[in-house]
Amino acid sequence: MTGFKEQEYTKKFDFSIWKKLFAYLKRYKVKVILLTIVMIAVGGIDALFPFLNKHAIDHFVVEKTMDGLVQFGIFYLIIIIVQIFNVFALIMIAGKIEMDVCYQIRKDSFNHLQQLSFSFYDKTPVGWLMARMTSDVGKIGRIISWGLVDMIWGFSMMIGIGVFMFILNAKLAWIALSVTPPLVIISIYFQQLILKNYRQVRKNNSQITGAFNEGIMGAKTTKTLVVEEKHFSEFSQLTDKMRNASIRAAIVSSLYLPIILLLGSIGTGLVIWFGGLGVADQLISYGTLVAFVSYTVQFFDPIREMARVLSEFQAAQASAERIISLMETELDIKEKEDVVNYFGNHEQLKKENWPQMTGEIHFDQVDFRYKEGEKILSNFNLKIKAGENIALVGHTGSGKSTIVNLACRFYEPTQGSVLIDGVDYRERSQVWLHSHLGYVLQAPHLFSGTIRENIRYGCLSASDEDIEKAAKLVRLHPFVEKMANGYDTEVGENGNRLSTGEKQLVSFARAILANPRIFVLDEATSSVDTETEKIIQDAISKVLKGRTSFIIAHRLSTIRNADRIIVIDQGKILEEGTHHQLMALKKHYYELYTNQYQDELFKRLG
Repeated sequence: MTGFKEQEYTKKFDFSIWKKLFAYLKRYKVKVILLTIVMIAVGGIDALFPFLNKHAIDHFVVEKTMDGLVQFGIFYLIIIIVQIFNVFALIMIAGKIEMDVCYQIRKDSFNHLQQLSFSFYDKTPVGWLMARMTSDVGKIGRIISWGLVDMIWGFSMMIGIGVFMFILNAKLAWIALSVTPPLVIISIYFQQLILKNYRQVRKNNSQITGAFNEGIMGAKTTKTLVVEEKHFSEFSQLTDKMRNASIRAAIVSSLYLPIILLLGSIGTGLVIWFGGLGVADQLISYGTLVAFVSYTVQFFDPIREMARVLSEFQAAQASAERIISLMETELDIKEKEDVVNYFGNHEQLKKENWPQMTGEIHFDQVDFRYKEGEKILSNFNLKIKAGENIALVGHTGSGKSTIVNLACRFYEPTQGSVLIDGVDYRERSQVWLHSHLGYVLQAPHLFSGTIRENIRYGCLSASDEDIEKAAKLVRLHPFVEKMANGYDTEVGENGNRLSTGEKQLVSFARAILANPRIFVLDEATSSVDTETEKIIQDAISKVLKGRTSFIIAHRLSTIRNADRIIVIDQGKILEEGTHHQLMALKKHYYELYTNQYQDELFKRLG
């Protein structure tokens, strides 16, 4: 399972986190204002009903008169109808706010994920991200919208009840409210306990989501290695931890509400005791006592609801902390403000200010190390002419991919600089560089959709004619013509309906459609058969003309025509030159090439 270590959260209830999340409500100011008005009205009318009942008992029941009963009944009915519309409005508005908040948080989070550097994805499991974007965001949306409803309703109702109780009888009101201080103390204690338990629940949930993702993505490997039992055992341990943590959290929450109910019942009992004595001594009316009993029950209803909401806020804080930590993850590659202002960013392109790119690249005394890793490059220097075809050769871990990733600005040098057309690329925007970049991976990723749609990702404004031209250039067109739906053929999830070679050609067509000045082929032919490799090699020879290109290849026979072959070992250049020059030297490249040639020959001979 994943070795990802999640950040630990040990703070008490953090208002600053919720302040950031509640800031989303500013975007829906009108709806929030309407909801507040409706909730105040709901709370006020709920507080009014016992007062009206007190009048009905003292006037109609005790005095045994029917005078004004019709008018009173009509007024009571109108209040009920108003309350019905209020409840309808609050459900509708709160539901819209919940969906709007979830939508906006997910949109902002996804936008931020698009900007994060490769280093973030190097260490962050997909399952962890999925848990943040789905269950955590949903929990936050519910607590912000419906928590807001219950808090406003609770406060308005408590204030209304308090006002009516003091109007009716101040002494009895103080007696009814006497249980409030211990209630507050108990609430504070339980909230801290609840928060601690739910933090653990959310952490376990993230681990389970990550394990699910790994289990699904690696299902074929699991079956071929026959390690189902091991994975099941590991997953069972995670689910056991989740179950135990959830039970503990549920027990703590279930203890809290009964205690609140007990205190509320004590308050009601005190009112009945002292109020009953007051009625017996004719100090208060029977209607007043009935109203007070109703008020004490009603008064602790919003307290119970607010206690529940606070519990949910405590439980949801674990989700809130993870959402905020995701959205506030620092970018490893940050654009200067003046660069963004002039060149734009991925949200707003300022292409009118973009200079033309020729494709000259210069690594100038570059040092690089991955985060929490050893140094990969030290004082690395390399000049690449515009339009030059460079092949990088070396053992696994020698630094080939690091050089390419630095050239593409997927990472930035720890020290030194990378110059594009003589200018440090940090003086220009990432989006400018990436828009001139074509990249074909060993295992290309295709999106769900058609072949046409996948190729168009290379240039969203491309016409169908442009797409077919790109497909013909990379020799994909003959394959597509044989398919029943042609370019409208669905590729399936990650292209699983296409062969490895067909996926590679689609990826190649997608890259060339953008007409890039810099082209990268990272082991692009290592996973295809010999026939498809020859097709791709023929396409490469046409496509790379006039473009600066990097080829990382395992099969050295595929790079014989490169303008320059560079042999890399432990981040240093051992030798460079054309294929014939390096073979004549009879050193590192010669040894690599002849050993591989002999291996391939033995394989053919069986």
